[in-house]
Order: sequence, then C-alpha cells, then structure tokens
Amino acid sequence: MKNPINYSCVRRMKRKLLSIIGGLISSNSMHMAHILNTYKFPQDESGETFLRNLQPKFFQNDICIAFMQLIPVMKNLRLNGESFVVKLLNVRTALLQSSTNVFLVSGDVQSMESLQWILYVSEFSKMQPMDHRVWIITSHWDFTAALLSGSDFPAHTFNGSLYFSLHTNMVPRFQEFLESRNPLLNSFPFIRSFWVSTFDCSFLRDPKGKKRCTGKEELGGLPGSMFEMTMSGESYNIYNGVYSAAHALDAIHSTRAKPVSLSDQDRAKLGDVQPWQLHYFLRNVRFNNSAGDEIFFDEKGDFDLGYDIFNMVTFRNLSFRRVWIGRIDSKAPDANKFTINESTIVWNHKFRQVRPHARCVDSCHLGYSKVAQEGKQVCCYNCIKCPEGRISVQTDAGQCDRCPEDRYSNAEKDQCLPKSFSYLSFGELLGVILTSLVLFFSAALLLVAVTFILHWDTPIVKANNRNITWVLLSSLLLCFLCSLLFIGWPGEVTCFLRQTLFGMIFSISVSCVLAKTILVVLAFLATKPENQMRKWLGKRLAGSIIVLCSCFQAVICVVWLVTFPPFPELDMHSQTDKIIVQCNEGSDLMFHMALGYLGLLASVSFMVAFFARKLPNTFNEAKLITFSMLVFCSIWVSFIPAYLSTKGKDMVAVEIFSILASTASLLGCIFLPKCYIILLKPHLNTKEHLSRRTV
Repeated sequence: MKNPINYSCVRRMKRKLLSIIGGLISSNSMHMAHILNTYKFPQDESGETFLRNLQPKFFQNDICIAFMQLIPVMKNLRLNGESFVVKLLNVRTALLQSSTNVFLVSGDVQSMESLQWILYVSEFSKMQPMDHRVWIITSHWDFTAALLSGSDFPAHTFNGSLYFSLHTNMVPRFQEFLESRNPLLNSFPFIRSFWVSTFDCSFLRDPKGKKRCTGKEELGGLPGSMFEMTMSGESYNIYNGVYSAAHALDAIHSTRAKPVSLSDQDRAKLGDVQPWQLHYFLRNVRFNNSAGDEIFFDEKGDFDLGYDIFNMVTFRNLSFRRVWIGRIDSKAPDANKFTINESTIVWNHKFRQVRPHARCVDSCHLGYSKVAQEGKQVCCYNCIKCPEGRISVQTDAGQCDRCPEDRYSNAEKDQCLPKSFSYLSFGELLGVILTSLVLFFSAALLLVAVTFILHWDTPIVKANNRNITWVLLSSLLLCFLCSLLFIGWPGEVTCFLRQTLFGMIFSISVSCVLAKTILVVLAFLATKPENQMRKWLGKRLAGSIIVLCSCFQAVICVVWLVTFPPFPELDMHSQTDKIIVQCNEGSDLMFHMALGYLGLLASVSFMVAFFARKLPNTFNEAKLITFSMLVFCSIWVSFIPAYLSTKGKDMVAVEIFSILASTASLLGCIFLPKCYIILLKPHLNTKEHLSRRTV
C-alpha cells in the first residue's frame, strides 16, 4: 500500500512538502487539485471556466460565437460510448462546413495533438486546405512545440494567427544559465532527448552515421524557430511562483524568529509549518523580482502580469517568426489596458493584408438599426430602415434615435432637419387666389348695392322689402371680408374672432333670407279678401325674425368664447416635415353647434321657399331663394367631409372656399336676376307690368 502525501514514518522529518508549483495539462491539473485540496496544499487554481467567462465579455462587445466544438482528448479509444475517431471527424466536419473565418481556440498540448490530426487529414488526405482562416490561440496552447513536433504539420495553416502569451520579462543571467547546460553532466532524460533532436547527434558510442554529441553545442547559436533563449511566459510564471512561495515562507519565519540569522533549532521549527498556513502569507506577499516586475496577488487572489500578443508568421520549412504586436495589462488605466499595433500584423496570405472580417451579416449603415432574427444569435441580425421621425448616426445602431419635435428625419434617416412653419399665407399662390376671390366678390356685391341704390324707388327693388335687402347685402359683404381672417399667421385675436364672427354674420344673412321668404308667403296670403295676414306685414315682422334667429347663434358664440375660446397652437405631428400653425377651436362641440344651427336656419329657409316657389310671378323671389338655398346647403353638406379629411392650410382653404362659394350663391341667385331686369330689361321694371302679371 502506497503512503499518502506527506506521510512520515519517522518521528523527525528534515524535509517536508509545503507547496506544489507547476503547469500540467488541464485533466491532470484538475485531478491534482482535488487531491491536494484534501491535504490543504496551496496551488494555482484552474478549471473548465474559459468559455463560461468569455461569453459575457463577447456579448458586451457585440460578438457572438457561430459554433462551439469540444476537441476530444485521447484517453482511450471510446469516449462516452462514441469512438475517439468519430468525435474527431465531427469536429473536422464542423470546421469545414462553417463559413466562419476566425477561429478562437483554447486548449493544451493534448488538444493540439487532436487538432493537428484533424488538420492533417483535411489538408493532405482529403485535399481540403483550411489556410483561409484566422486562428486566435490562447496562452495555454504550446503552439511552437506543435510546429516542431513533426514535418507533417500544416504550418501554413497557422500563418498570420494571433497568439496570446503569458507576460514574460528578461530575467538576469537566464541566458548564461541555458548556455551552461551540459547534457553529459545532467541525468534528466528530457535534456538528452532534446539535444539529440535539435543538434542531430547521438550520445551512443557508435552513432551509426550521426555525429557524436559533445555537450559543448551552443544553444544560443540555434535559430529562433528551433530554440528561443528568452524565458517563456509559462516559465516566467513558475519562476515568480517559486519566489512567491519563498517570500511567504520568509514571512512565516519572520513572525516566529526575530534574529537575523537562523540557528539550527530555528530551522527545525520551520518543519512545523503546515501547508494550509501558507495561504495567508501568499495572499500578502509583495516584492520586486529580479526582472523588475512587482509581484503580488490582488483582492481576488489572482496573480496577473497580463498577456503579450504575438503575430505568428510561419514558413513552408516549419520555421516561424514571432512578432510582438500588443499587450493586455489589467493594472493599466482603462485607455491602456489593451494596446495593439495593427500595422505590424502580417495576416494570412489568403487575405492579402486586408483585415479579415467574421460576420454573418453586413453592417447596418447609417439610417438603419439592428433587429434580432428569431432563432438566431444576436450577431445575426436584420437591418431595418429607421421609421419617420427617427435617425441613426452610427454603424450597427441598436435603435434609432427620435428627432426633436421641431425637426424631422431626412430621406436617408441619418440627419434631423428643421421643420418649416405651415400656414395659409397671403404671399403663397393659394393665398393670393383666395384673396383675389374675396376682393372680386366684394367688388361685385358693391356694384349690386350701387345698382339697387340708384334704382331705389323702382318697383322691383321696392317689391321685396328694401330694408331686408340692404341688411342682407351688408351681411353678405361682411361674409366675404371675414374670410380674410382665415388667411395669414393665426394669432390670438384672429383665432378668437374668425369662427365666432363667421357664425354670427352668416346667421344674420340666412335670417334675412328666411325673413324675405316668410314675407313673400305672407304677402301672397294678404292679397286674399278678409285675410288677417295683412296686419303682420311690415318692418316689425322682418326685424323680429332677423333678431330672434340671430340671437340664438349669438348665445352659442358667447358661451363658446367664455368657456372654451379658440386659441393658436403648433401641431408638430400631423405632417412629417412641417409645423402646422393653426387655430384650435377650443371646443369641438361648440364649433359643431354653431355650424349645426346655421344648417338648421338654411334648411328652414329652403323648405319655406320650396313650398312658396309656385306663387304668382309677381312674387317670384321665392323661386330665387329656393335655388339659392339649395346651392347653399349643398356646399355646406360637402364641406363637412372635406373639412374633416384635410389638415393644416388645406383645411383652412376648404373652409374659405365654402364661405366664398355659399355667399356668392346667395348673391348670385337672389340679386343677379334683379340686376338683369334693372339694367337690361327696364321695361319690365314697371308697376303696370307687375300688376298685369298678378293673378
């Protein structure tokens, strides 16, 4: 039965194992860790956490892994019920079928042996070279040892690869130490084996065609591709580990023995130190090694001197050149934690010195944003153009940024442009046309008024109540002019007045038309003998109708102005590239009540005139009023859907057009036929003619 670690069969033990330092393959290191933990030996802690720790870092930098393959390690011919060869072939298939051109590999010597076999089979047996990829190799993989292991290794495959190496430094007298090595004076078998393969000599007495190894061969004379005289990163770590343990033991002794020199009795006391007691002192060691680096463990118990980044340039004769291109130093300021000189990198010859890209999609350009594809990794995204009002000003934007309210996105969606103000102005073409129509109709109405004034005492003017005619002409003129309030910048005064003023004036106009229609009917009835209607004819009746009908509209407008008055506002959202300057009606209910009341007056006037249209020709104004109110109602019925379906200046133009058209219909249908008789048919404008046509 073998004795357990640190078992001592003698009472006094002069030497006792306190710490184990070394670098082995991952499987051996894990087994050693489990065994040594049982006996509380301090060690450098490691495990299969590489991928688990790496993925969050990738995700933070928008990098995702296209696929993952575990390189099998040769332990026996079958692994978990599957042959070792089958597992290797699965890895090879994944490498060949993948469109990825950047491979990140982490492993040890055994992993390298397996991958070497995969690459050898692909390139030489299946004639499928894999030299169009970029390999990023971690520090635990002894890359150079694999290059030197045999002539069949496809060295050009790894040409241009990036290699992360543990940081090393120039240790004083290390080269002299190497040059003093003599295999004849050293019984360690590895040295002789290395000597034979490197210098192509033999230690046998009968070398059989080879030269005899003398032990005086110079390591410094070998090319760097065969042997490097500098200390490797792994060796430098072991070197620092040994000195860290020594400083920890010195710290233990300092707490027990104060004298400068140790007596034999004090040295014996060191044998009482237990391995687990070394941990506390290891955590607190801090010293400068012989190379000038400060050695200490951080608050997490990690010893991190950083990494050197090398570019590996290989050649067909299996030689290589290692080029230092950068550094990773976790202790440096944030701006200097990662430094790399990209101009010195020699990429794989297939890339022709162009930086390789490993992407499953093209970058999203300015004006586009990324959107994840269902069932795929975050790196494999679609690009969608930013919607209206949003832009992106960087490549691969995660989302589009919203433009301020007073700006809009351009067609390319990469810039916010200032919005222009939109309102119906007097200077634009539409404003000029509408203003011209107002002036034209107003001038026409004034000509009608002048015609009536010049023929004030003629029968056709006197026949239909000259006072109502005058009030109607005045209100129609104000209707034409009030439409000018809808043109120009909507200010507080214009917004406050234009809808209510329009409603009041129009109600007076329609009330006058209603009064004229009622007077026509009453005048006809009053011609019959013994009819009591004659006493209703006169100024009082007409004035009462006009005042009463207008008062209802006045009440609606006053309540509107007192409770929810109209006010100017800026509409930022209805149009993409414009800010609509408009009047908010304050209360939609009051606005529709005012329009509804006008519609009611017009409908009543139309119905009364319609029933009076067949009266004798002497009183034929009922026919004119019927036609005028038919046109009037048709215009305002069409106005409602047109008004609701437009925005901004177009909506204002629709309302102005409706005001002008309906007012012009009243002017034209009621007064132009009379002007025609007055000016062109004066012989019909006589009392005898009117009496002769009376039934």
